[in-house]
Parts: sequence; C-alpha cells; structure tokens
Amino acid sequence: MKVILQRDIPKLGRHGDVVTVADGYARNYLLPRQHAVPASGGALKELKARMEREQERIARTLASARAGAEKMENLRLVLVGRVGSGTKLYGSITAQDVADAIQKETGVEIDKRRVGLVDPIKSLGTYTVPVRLHSDVVVQVRVEVMTEEQLEQRRAQEAAVAAASEAERAAAETSAAAGTPETADQSAAESAGQEPTPAA
Repeated sequence: MKVILQRDIPKLGRHGDVVTVADGYARNYLLPRQHAVPASGGALKELKARMEREQERIARTLASARAGAEKMENLRLVLVGRVGSGTKLYGSITAQDVADAIQKETGVEIDKRRVGLVDPIKSLGTYTVPVRLHSDVVVQVRVEVMTEEQLEQRRAQEAAVAAASEAERAAAETSAAAGTPETADQSAAESAGQEPTPAA
C-alpha cells in the first residue's frame, strides 16, 4: 500500500514522503496512529499544494536573508563599554548587544541565537562576528569595542578631517571661479584686440 507519512519515521521516511509499505503494517500501525494517510488522489493533491507552499516559504526566507545581508555588507559596529585601568570591561558585550546594534544600524531584526559569539566580549578591541541569517547566508560583522572617551576622540578626528576636506573643496571652487591672474590678463587683452603678453 502507498501511504503519505505524516511524521518522520526512522528507516522508513520523512514527513511528506510517499512510501510503499505492507498492507498490514499500514492498517494496523501507521493509519490508526495517524502516522500516515493513504496516498489517494485527494491526499496527493493536498501534498503537492503543501510542498509548493513550503517551497515558496523557503524562497521568501532566503530572499529576506539575502536582502538583510546586503544591508549588512561591510557593516562596522561600535559598542561602548566601561573599563578600569586596563582594557578589561566592566561586564561584557553579549550576542544580544550585537543583535540590538545591528537592528539599530540597519533595521534588520536578528535573533541573538544567530550571532556567532562563542563567548561574550570582555575586553576592548576589534572582533569579527559571524551572523547567520540563513543556512546559506552568513555575514561577517566587524565589532569594535571602545570607551566613551575613545569614541569622542574618534568623532573629533573625523569632524576635523571633514572640516579640512570641506575647506580644501571651497578653496578649489573659489580658485576655479576667479581664474589665475595670467588667464585674466590674457582674456582682457583679447577683449581689447591686443596680443596677450607672453608669460616670462
């Protein structure tokens, strides 16, 4: 008899498999215990529809994981901790802390069980943490743990670099708009119908 298994059965098959078994085994064991149903036309159609729905669900899950991975590509997290005289933290940075930081930065909600921290982070430093969004999608996230003072210093340095870059850009635009003195003299001479004076 052909039956559709309704649960995993060792040495026979997995849930949803269509298998052939002895009539007595089906009638006396599998069917009464609802471990299987006869592989009739209606049951096979329902099985096909269920498998299609499952495939769609798997595809959506994978697509969602890949979309999350794109948002997390090259992600660098900065987490702040308190220390004493050395680099050892008061407390620790946990998988939940990393998951919360990822969601804050990217909007991607991560279950802490998918954050591959074997042990909590207990010292300042930079760490590479794997985040498993799907069985086929793993993202490596850089986590930098620093003190509040270190973070403020970094922000000040970044602000100074940005200000210097903006000043250089503004100076270049001003110079381009005004033109060089030589170019201005040549333009004036050409307007007066005179030959421009060769540069020395």
